[in-house]
Amino acid sequence: MRPSPLDLSEAPVPAYGARSLSDLLPAIAAGFRLTAGKGRTAIPATELRLDPAERVCVLLVDGLGAEQLRDHAAYAPFLAGLLGDGDDAGRDGARVLTAGFPSTTATSLASFGTGLPAGRHGLAGYTVAVPGRDVLMNQLRWEPWTDPVRWQPHPTVFGMLHARGVHTAQVLPSRFATTALTLIAVSGGRFVAADDADERMDRAARELGAAGQTLVYTYLSDLDAAGHQDGVDSDTWRDQLIRVDRLAQRLANRLPPRSALYVTSDHGMVDVAPDRRVDYDHEPALRGGVALLGGEARARHVYTSPGAAADVHAAWRESLGDRMWVATRDEAVEAGWFGPRVDDRVLPRIGDVVAVAHGDVAVVATESEPGASAMVGLHGALTSAELTVPLLQVRS
Repeated sequence: MRPSPLDLSEAPVPAYGARSLSDLLPAIAAGFRLTAGKGRTAIPATELRLDPAERVCVLLVDGLGAEQLRDHAAYAPFLAGLLGDGDDAGRDGARVLTAGFPSTTATSLASFGTGLPAGRHGLAGYTVAVPGRDVLMNQLRWEPWTDPVRWQPHPTVFGMLHARGVHTAQVLPSRFATTALTLIAVSGGRFVAADDADERMDRAARELGAAGQTLVYTYLSDLDAAGHQDGVDSDTWRDQLIRVDRLAQRLANRLPPRSALYVTSDHGMVDVAPDRRVDYDHEPALRGGVALLGGEARARHVYTSPGAAADVHAAWRESLGDRMWVATRDEAVEAGWFGPRVDDRVLPRIGDVVAVAHGDVAVVATESEPGASAMVGLHGALTSAELTVPLLQVRS
């Protein structure tokens, strides 16, 4: 007898509006105590409260979940010391946040930069259907090309602060200078290219001291790449964590006066063993009635042929419902997974069926997604290991 399907009401929901990644920049902006200004777009409101600082730098470490940091504290003594022992308090006011859903880079960067959940900015997954076209769009690589501003029309917090007189800068590898994701997620103010990671930390610190009120963003990606390739439980990942810890401390040591540094992430990561992977390309029960398989292995958007949505939902729930939360689009929206509000233009980007991993499981596609299916470390779901990210604070 198969176990009962998971109860959707028991699925975790990101802490939108209070302690999610989308709340971080609005909370920082509130600390600048700027007037709204007539005719200006309002920066999204948040209940998150941070101590004000004149100069703020955010270092986002791709793929560094709070649980992974806590479990590998010996490899990152500087960052782990800031995290502390509990979820809410640690040395220097450490906290944790939740990423949004899906807990994946494109979605999280858009949420971070706009201050909005996916239901508003519209980057609702790693790959999503382009409404009116029988094609998936990869929102990390921006393929196939779609007008970025039409796809994500909301202004960034960086841009809104820049318009209000705050010096804003993004210190990033040069390859990000002209990408669509940079444009719609983190642009606004000055782009500073720094390909070497040590130089990036130094340039971020210098940029932070360039004006009285300043917001600087910088980013490290190698930890995430190591996790995907070899897994969180690997020497490669631990070596990268050691490097991240050193780079974060380098940046902290170079903060100009009256500064705050926040270290956070876009998602955590879990290793999924080969025998816990379901291969969609070889599961006829899952393929029937499906027009497009989107999302990623632990957070699937399933787009159905006309009239097949109910049958596909039933089939996925029957096959995977004890290991994944399997919801209709309406159920996923009602549950608040994509935020408290989903705009009409965003709704058709969400799968007719949304399947989200609960435990040690992944839906891969070895023929149609060979590269992604070979990844050891995965993310995207609503588990604490993937959803909970650090918010570590250093002040000068």
